[in-house]
Amino acid sequence: MAAVGASAHAASFLEERKMPMRFTWIACEPDCRGWIGAVGVVTGDTVKDFDEFARTRDLAGATVVLDSSGGSVNDAITMGRRWRRMGLLTTVGTTTELQVGSSLKPAVAPQAYCESMCVFLLLAGKKRYVPEEAHVRVHQIWMGDRADDPKAASYTAQDLMIVERDIGRLAKYTFDMGGTGDLLSLSLNVPPWEDLHQLSAPELQLTNVVTTTIAADVLPALREAEPPMASLSLKSVQDRFVSSAEDDNKPVASISKSTKTAEALPTGGLASAPAK
Repeated sequence: MAAVGASAHAASFLEERKMPMRFTWIACEPDCRGWIGAVGVVTGDTVKDFDEFARTRDLAGATVVLDSSGGSVNDAITMGRRWRRMGLLTTVGTTTELQVGSSLKPAVAPQAYCESMCVFLLLAGKKRYVPEEAHVRVHQIWMGDRADDPKAASYTAQDLMIVERDIGRLAKYTFDMGGTGDLLSLSLNVPPWEDLHQLSAPELQLTNVVTTTIAADVLPALREAEPPMASLSLKSVQDRFVSSAEDDNKPVASISKSTKTAEALPTGGLASAPAK
């Protein structure tokens, strides 16, 4: 099978990952049931947007295909619990089209990114599969309104309270979803001035982020010769995402509302910023 418009798809995927998360239903009958594409950053509107998306659809037991750089900690937790109650399955990838004979067929390209709070959304799946080509990366919760130079910024007791509160919420959620303390340990050991840590295959198993190594467990195809998981080379993503605790009306990014919670938002190359 040959990928159609690989370069155009790659550029489109990179742009979509910077926008608020949107949901699309990908129908692929009669070869498979279909799946939910979830692309972008979790914001204060994401849970409401998903509820609206799900209102007219029977999504129980469906698969969510994630390509996300994270987002709001508390909103991602709320979303993850919603997905678990619905019995959704999760994986990492991007939806593309493959030329099959004389027609185009939807498929999942595994070369995608699931970073920061996306990893905890991935954890919400009743079954969870991560293809070898996917990038699953973690880091600490941090104060996004001081993300430009976190070492030089000042922090109040209120700031620390917000972060510690949300770490507690995240820990409870992790264990409720079946994750291990190793996931929290690996995440909380990476400060925002360092590169995100990409979970290796053994670490994905250790943290219980993955529950299956078989793609068909989350994206079953009726015809085994034509599985929906495809191979498509995409360009690397260079964006840097960190967590943010906001305690005033200063906007951290145009995609997010100001809330008193830790959030993962774009910072534009934070890792290279020197300490002052």
